[in-house]
Amino acid sequence: MAHAQTIQLPRVLSGMRSTGKLHLGNYVGALKNWVELQNSGKYDCFFFIADWHALTTDYADTSRVKQNSIDVLLDWLAAGLDPEKSVMFIQSHVPQHAELFVLFSMITPLGWLERNPTYKEQRENIHDKDLGTFGFLGYPVLQAADILIYQANFVPVGQDQAAHVELTREIARRFNQFYPARGARTGRGADDLVFPEPQVLLTPSPKLPGTDGRKMSKSYGNQILLTDPEPVVRQKLKTMVTDPARVRRTDPGNPDVCPVGDLHKIFSSQATLAKVDAGCRTAGIGCIECKSWAADALVQVLDPMQQRRQHYEQNPKVAWDILEAGSARARQASEATMNEVRSAMQMSKAFEAPHDAAAG
Repeated sequence: MAHAQTIQLPRVLSGMRSTGKLHLGNYVGALKNWVELQNSGKYDCFFFIADWHALTTDYADTSRVKQNSIDVLLDWLAAGLDPEKSVMFIQSHVPQHAELFVLFSMITPLGWLERNPTYKEQRENIHDKDLGTFGFLGYPVLQAADILIYQANFVPVGQDQAAHVELTREIARRFNQFYPARGARTGRGADDLVFPEPQVLLTPSPKLPGTDGRKMSKSYGNQILLTDPEPVVRQKLKTMVTDPARVRRTDPGNPDVCPVGDLHKIFSSQATLAKVDAGCRTAGIGCIECKSWAADALVQVLDPMQQRRQHYEQNPKVAWDILEAGSARARQASEATMNEVRSAMQMSKAFEAPHDAAAG
């Protein structure tokens, strides 16, 4: 029976640092969108666990890196990423990332890295770790290698991360200027470039506050984990800050300035939203009741995830095999790119006869 010709889908690439169990902010800001991209059937999806990136700030203690990587994978699978539809892998198991990082580091101007807003911001705000390392300064170059090693067409990010992708585009452009593709060896046209300039695939990033009203983050200790059982979710929501104007039960409030109201807008049904809006503005409901409804909505989302996660927790070898199989596929794809890179730079592993310029 004849097989239909495989259509090459545009490739999507994204990753998460191996920081352990994920929280609702990770889900709303990235993971939920990844699952939708995967299930759309429009993209060739590659998602990786960035354990090397975790070392840029946590190099002093690596004892949790591997377990943290497994926890990230379990949450991915729980949220609906499917190894039949997406390639999931671990960064350090694909050494081609490091090879391309070294080559990019040779051509990336220092000024590009020093002007990186995240570099400046974290140097100013993180005081309990020594970030004065080459690895921390150069992590955007490694990030560029992570993306370009798969010749990714799209990188799904929120608006606040678009600058990182722009630096990747600049590095790709600079490489292509120095080292044009050698068409005869790649099997492509002589004018083709080794690296496409990846496009930002802007993803909706709804405002998801933590329990203290600030952005949800482990560093603030205000997170609701995807693995939190129902009693923990309800207890965390009981302590969540609300509209400061509601000092007494009889005071009307404004759900548009309330962190609990923000949760409702993301997770609750339209019917519940209507009850919250009317009840809060007229003081018809109290904050305790409003928080209880928000907890109901969160539990509905988290419960099926936790059931799927439990399956893999009971079969951890199955989860690790998924990661290993994905890493093998990633190595195959990345080595194909590296063959083009080495050829363009005239550093191919294969013997090549000296080029006779006179013979053309």
